[in-house]
Amino acid sequence: MKRVLVLLLALAFGHALERGRDYEKDKVCQELSTLGKDDFRSLSLILYSRKFPSSTFEQVSQLVKEVVSLTEECCAEGADPNCYDTRTSELSIKSCESDAPFPVHPGTSECCTKEGLERKLCMAALSHQPQEFPAYVEPTNDEICEAFRKDPKGFADQFLFEYSSNYGQAPLPLLVGYTKSYLSMVGSCCTSAKPTVCFLKERLQMKQLSLLTTMSNRVCSQYAAYGKEKSRMSHLIKLAQKVPTANLEDVLPLAEDLTEILSRCCKSTSEDCMARELPEHTLKICGNLSKKNSKFEECCYETTPMGIFMCSYFMPTAEPLQLPAIKLPTSKDLCGQSATQAMDQLAERLRTKMPNASPEELADMVAKHSDFASKCCSINSPPRYCSSQIDAEMRDILQS
Repeated sequence: MKRVLVLLLALAFGHALERGRDYEKDKVCQELSTLGKDDFRSLSLILYSRKFPSSTFEQVSQLVKEVVSLTEECCAEGADPNCYDTRTSELSIKSCESDAPFPVHPGTSECCTKEGLERKLCMAALSHQPQEFPAYVEPTNDEICEAFRKDPKGFADQFLFEYSSNYGQAPLPLLVGYTKSYLSMVGSCCTSAKPTVCFLKERLQMKQLSLLTTMSNRVCSQYAAYGKEKSRMSHLIKLAQKVPTANLEDVLPLAEDLTEILSRCCKSTSEDCMARELPEHTLKICGNLSKKNSKFEECCYETTPMGIFMCSYFMPTAEPLQLPAIKLPTSKDLCGQSATQAMDQLAERLRTKMPNASPEELADMVAKHSDFASKCCSINSPPRYCSSQIDAEMRDILQS
């Protein structure tokens, strides 16, 4: 429970640093008291590395240094009641200087046209786009230990920055848990008489946590980029491409289930949200698809839930079936109450017609067709005209 409390405070901290209100100051001071200076600083480094993944280590470190300094000063016993508001105002002013040593963001200049609390709120809302592809490469055991022995604190800071900026879309509890376990492993193994054996043993113990963290970052990054509906459609298309013999009723619940899991867990502060939900999802995968496809059946023989999930997630597209010509939804389908169902059916038909198209391309086609149809429906065009226009638009998409 203590770690969950700390993480809840961490999220409040992430949104409160520059706002200068008493209740926000109390949250930050409580966190400093609960964690202690060193852990408070480490958590700040994780949060700002996630928030500004395109920044340099030096820029993020400088911002963390300022934040920790003002928090220590303003949370000290007997501190001026206006200290927190004054220091955060000074920080926002400093951020607007042309030579500010903090993370650079294109929105900073607009924030700097504002004053007072409005400027602080604007600054607090700034963040970079997450990295599309993690570029972190773990050093060798010898390189790790050489850097650790030379400067343990510097090594830890650099690792927290690099890992958090690369895997920042993983749920915060997972990110904190993994980085803490990793640094503990390094501290133990680099002082061990047999470092190689130690690293092998520790990595084996951490394997499931490592896989869960990296896979969560992957699926949560997609969810953040696509949004809920497009993410659901993408998962539906991917599953249908992998198991072309499955019915829509087999794959649709799985796509919806995974999307709901991501909506609950990607931003959750619960330590076990992903660890609890993904194994339940893999049971549903095996229940729905193991008898429809031999490769899925093989996946379901994996010994761990993460093994099943990764096997099914990275499974390649199957050979397409020979099916009749695609049947497009009618205007009655698209303008009625079952429009979402019609789009799901269209995605399924497009998938069988265009087996070599990526899930993203198919999802874009469905979205384009849906947008055109909704506009046609909304202006109350005559049904016959609307239907012909929708069909013509879709034929253009298929032929392009």
